[in-house]
Amino acid sequence: MGTRVLVVDDTALFRRIVSDALAGEPGVEVVGTAANGKIALSRIDALRPDLITLDIEMPEMNGIEVLQALRAAGSSVGAIVLSSLTRRGSEMTMRALELGAFDFVTKPEGRGSALSMENLRSRLAPMIQAFETKRQTRSILQGAPRTPLVAPRPVAPAAPPAAVRKSARKGKPLVLIGVSTGGPVALAKVIPALPAKLGAPVFIVQHMPPLFTQSLASTLAGKSALRVKEGEDGEIAQPNSVYLAPGGKHMKLVAGPQGEIIIRITDDPPEAHCKPSVNCLFRSAAQYFPGQAVAAILTGMGNDGTAGLQSLKRSGCFSIAQDEATCVVYGMPKEAVQAGVVDVVLPLEAIAPAILRALRD
Repeated sequence: MGTRVLVVDDTALFRRIVSDALAGEPGVEVVGTAANGKIALSRIDALRPDLITLDIEMPEMNGIEVLQALRAAGSSVGAIVLSSLTRRGSEMTMRALELGAFDFVTKPEGRGSALSMENLRSRLAPMIQAFETKRQTRSILQGAPRTPLVAPRPVAPAAPPAAVRKSARKGKPLVLIGVSTGGPVALAKVIPALPAKLGAPVFIVQHMPPLFTQSLASTLAGKSALRVKEGEDGEIAQPNSVYLAPGGKHMKLVAGPQGEIIIRITDDPPEAHCKPSVNCLFRSAAQYFPGQAVAAILTGMGNDGTAGLQSLKRSGCFSIAQDEATCVVYGMPKEAVQAGVVDVVLPLEAIAPAILRALRD
């Protein structure tokens, strides 16, 4: 059994591009299209899709209103939001993720329809596969197993070897967080749970394009007792502040002449197809601030962060991974656990308390 998808967009061209991008994708069936939110809701009732691709800005009823209606109805249909690469688009996308959208993609601009289709296919395919894996896991946990699209590999996390366990801190602490798919919602639970007098700076790499990290920082700042902002090149990091890597750039840390933490924003090539990259942040902290970090790997696709954690563990970092049950996508945490570079695996709600305990040890 595959994934049934309804394509929702007010532009006929994009309905066709998205439909064509998904056509022929293994295990995916486009069951219909809708030109606005009102039509989408009626077709969701009639067609029973598993997932909708949802334009965020539409007349009649926009994507936010559709998600609000689905939540009010207790619907289990998933949503991948399509957003414009604008400030308004980024702000609406943050709200969509808060309302339960699985993930988002930005609409390609300034390209022919064939290139746009291939661009969307390359980004949508892994998201839909991750959505299907999560849906199957949820069905199994609810006692309703179904034939898997791809048989999942069993995971048997082992305790990390003694060589990578926590060692005594060698300097002032800092907190590092790497996250991807499902990150805005996860961060909205972790960051507000940290106290105003945390006593350490927090550095976050969330896989997002430009403008979207600005909106995420603003959203988190409104919920947190800590100061939250995008990191700036040359900025001296302060305790009790949270710094997000700007979308489309890498964020690294270097030591100042008095041992202060200086943020460097670079335009280096992507690493593991990611920019910003968790590995870049983690490796720089391992190099310049050995033994000082508490690091957390949260929900996300791929394996970004594992190589960086290997560097951090050699210098005595304490590391935390989010557990499978509370991840939107158990990819990045799973890879780190299987590599043996995680000290503890915890549900999302236990991560902020664990960070606090580690800082106080």
